[in-house]
Amino acid sequence: MQLIKQTVLLTGATSGIGRHLAGKLHELGNQVIVCGRQPEPLAALATQYAGLATYVCDVSDPTHCAAFAHWATSTYPHLNVIINNAGVMQVLDLTQAVDLTKVTTEIATNLLAPIHLISLLASHLQQQPEAAILNITSGLAFTPLASVPVYSATKAALHAFTMCLRHQLRATAVKVFEIIPPAVETNLGHADHYDRSNDHPLSVAAFVEAMLQVIESDTYEVGIGAAEGLRQQREALFPLLNP
Repeated sequence: MQLIKQTVLLTGATSGIGRHLAGKLHELGNQVIVCGRQPEPLAALATQYAGLATYVCDVSDPTHCAAFAHWATSTYPHLNVIINNAGVMQVLDLTQAVDLTKVTTEIATNLLAPIHLISLLASHLQQQPEAAILNITSGLAFTPLASVPVYSATKAALHAFTMCLRHQLRATAVKVFEIIPPAVETNLGHADHYDRSNDHPLSVAAFVEAMLQVIESDTYEVGIGAAEGLRQQREALFPLLNP
C-alpha cells in the first residue's frame, strides 16, 4: 500500500518518529490528521505544514479518544489509514514498590489507547475502498529490556492484539501492519533519564524511510534494522540485551 494521497490519522505526532512521519506523509500528498495533548506543538506543526489538521486530545483518556474519532470521521469522511504511534516508556525498579499512576499511564497510552481508537474506527475503515491500520510496536515486544518492563509488556501485548486484528479483518479491505522499530534517536524515556548510550540508535529519518518501504511492499510484520533480530531470536537474546 502506498501512503500517497491517502487520509491518514497519526497519534503521537508532536515529537520523535511521529513528528518526522507527519511531515513526510504531508510531503507525499496525504491529508494528515494528528492529535496531541498540548496545543502549542500542534500549532507549530500546522504552521510548518499547511493543510495538516490538528486536534487537542489525550488518546489515553477514553472520552477524549471517542470525541477525536467522531470529529475525524465527520470532518474527513475519506479517512482510511490509522497509525498508532503514541507511546510512553518508563524505567521501573521492580525490586521496590512502583508508582501505580505511572504504570497505569504507560498501559493506557501504549495499549488501551490503540485498542480503543481502532474499535471506534473499524467500521468506518471497512467502508473505504482501501484502508490500513499501522501499529508501531517495538523490538522489545519480542526481547524485553528488564529496565523498562511495562513498556516491553505493553508492546508485546500490542503485537498479540495486532495479530488477532489482522486475522479478524482478513476478509475485508483493511490491511493491518505491525512496524517494529529498533532503538531510534528520539526522546522516548528521557523523563526517566533512560540511557541510550549503548543502544546505537537509528536516526528518525532512516527509520521512517524504511517504514514507508515496508508498507509499500505490503509486508505486514517486520522489524526495522536491529529489531528484526530481536523479532527472529526473541528470548534467546535476552541475556545479551540484559547483562
